[in-house]
Amino acid sequence: MRDTLTVALLSLSLGATFLWPAAALHAQAAHGIAMYGSPALPPDFVSLPQVNPDAPKGGEIRLAMPGSFDTLNPFMTSGQPVQGVTPLVVETLMGRNYDEPFSLYGLLAESVETDAARSYAEFTLREQARFSDGSPVTVEDVIWSFELLGTSGNPRYHAAWKKVARTEVTGPRSLRFIFTAPDRELPLILGLRPVLKKAQWQGRDFEASGFEPLTGSGPYVIERVEPGTQISYRRNPDWWGKDLAFNRGQWNFDEIRYDYFANPQAIFEAFKAGHISSYRELNPVKWATNYDFPAVSRGDVVLSEIVHHRPSGIEGFVFNTRNPLFADWRVREALIASFHFEFISQVMNGGVQPRIASYFSNSPLGMAPGTPASGLERTLLAPFADDLIPGTLEGYALPVAKDGRAWQRNLRQAAKLLEQAGWLVDDQGVLRNAQGAPFRFEILLTTGQDELGAIAAIWVEALKALGVQAEVMVIDAAQMRERTKAYDFDVTHYIRGLSLSPGTEQKLYWHSSGVNIPGSGNWMGIDQPAADAMIAELLSAADPARFNAAVRALDRVLTAGRYVLPIWYSDRARLAHKKQLKFPAKIPLYGDWLGFQPDTWWYQEE
Repeated sequence: MRDTLTVALLSLSLGATFLWPAAALHAQAAHGIAMYGSPALPPDFVSLPQVNPDAPKGGEIRLAMPGSFDTLNPFMTSGQPVQGVTPLVVETLMGRNYDEPFSLYGLLAESVETDAARSYAEFTLREQARFSDGSPVTVEDVIWSFELLGTSGNPRYHAAWKKVARTEVTGPRSLRFIFTAPDRELPLILGLRPVLKKAQWQGRDFEASGFEPLTGSGPYVIERVEPGTQISYRRNPDWWGKDLAFNRGQWNFDEIRYDYFANPQAIFEAFKAGHISSYRELNPVKWATNYDFPAVSRGDVVLSEIVHHRPSGIEGFVFNTRNPLFADWRVREALIASFHFEFISQVMNGGVQPRIASYFSNSPLGMAPGTPASGLERTLLAPFADDLIPGTLEGYALPVAKDGRAWQRNLRQAAKLLEQAGWLVDDQGVLRNAQGAPFRFEILLTTGQDELGAIAAIWVEALKALGVQAEVMVIDAAQMRERTKAYDFDVTHYIRGLSLSPGTEQKLYWHSSGVNIPGSGNWMGIDQPAADAMIAELLSAADPARFNAAVRALDRVLTAGRYVLPIWYSDRARLAHKKQLKFPAKIPLYGDWLGFQPDTWWYQEE
């Protein structure tokens, strides 16, 4: 252990303020923290609720990834990092319980402290926390890691670090981050920041690509690497955290291996041949037709459908409202009505996948489609009533067409909306505005998006009935990144995964500040004061009821805005896996997505 003077000098050299006496002024430190209210598990919990606490250790799981990798460092800006370094090798101060919307419990840190306003966060490290080489995880490592990741490397960590005014070392194992302004989410964001070993990087370029394994404090160490094609992680028998209640029932495999393949078909064939342990099928039609191979018939491969309860998020075709062509909500509604979802869904996936009804559908945070806003939702939206798009308060639901006759009715309604917006069909059947300009736009897709191309092609044909001229343009991924960054598109594919704990990322997605800033997530160009206000409300809400109401109100603003023509989502994971692979009976809220495979699975011979 370093003596007091050494730690103090080290902390000062890192720009931290040395304030050990402040320890006497601490508020109550806690074993966990929630975004709203208190964490569900008590201080003496014995395991997370979604694990098998008695799961056996041993065996292996082999998983597959498409493409390749050229670095073992997932925190740099260049190169393609390998899968699995986080969370298998690198740990964070706190860990998520995936059966709660957003609650963290002590991992490297034994406790967290903050005030009611959340103007700071203080963490106390566990005395037994160690890196895999046996050296202790120190306050110095934490401060160095946070500052490094906050100022260099991958920019996903930079925004949060800018909100930290200063760091104070408050004890031999504790440190406090003082914020530039109160922020309810920031203590949790910092709790999930990776902690690296400072000594490993002394005199080295952190941004340099390479294949030297990181020295972490996590349950696994990197055992073998075949650059670009394979990586194997071995469970560390001396892992410092193996006896923590938080980790009980997790990280059960002796070996976790990722193999890389050129394309999804190669992955599926490798799985059929027994080289891969588990395969996730994304296409429900293939799930129903392609799993009659011998290993399934013999019972060596099990087919598991695992329902999840996370929000659907939004996926579909986004309208760029910076283009005057799509500025009128009536035009966007008409284009959505022309999309015969029921027919296209039947053609593409057998009608199995449910349609995305709103951005937060499939969760308690989603608005009730077609029903008027009430209660606190309505109260929050009331100041903006005069400027809200029709349907926001009154209730909005996507057009439905269960048969061809209903779809024809939708088309007639779409034509009326276009006429109200100033668009009329001429003698040649072309839709034109008062100046004679035709209604013409481009649907931009990336090479390899064959399924989306087929969907778009059906939609293009349907639009002809309205006199709309649309065409599909396919470009490579590099061009797509540049064009979407500059908002140089009419309509393109758009997808945003959403969680049960929406926070700061909502501002990046839909806030008006991103309308004119290149590279924001606001591809559609939303510029609604109501959306800005609901984002501010959910970020500052101090209780779950107000938070939920703010998110549902935001969901109404986004959905009634008709910014995206939504398609479908998967409400379950379809996993084919070797019979020896088992998972707990209790499925967490996030189901198959996070904290599930391989975290809580185990290997067991029958």
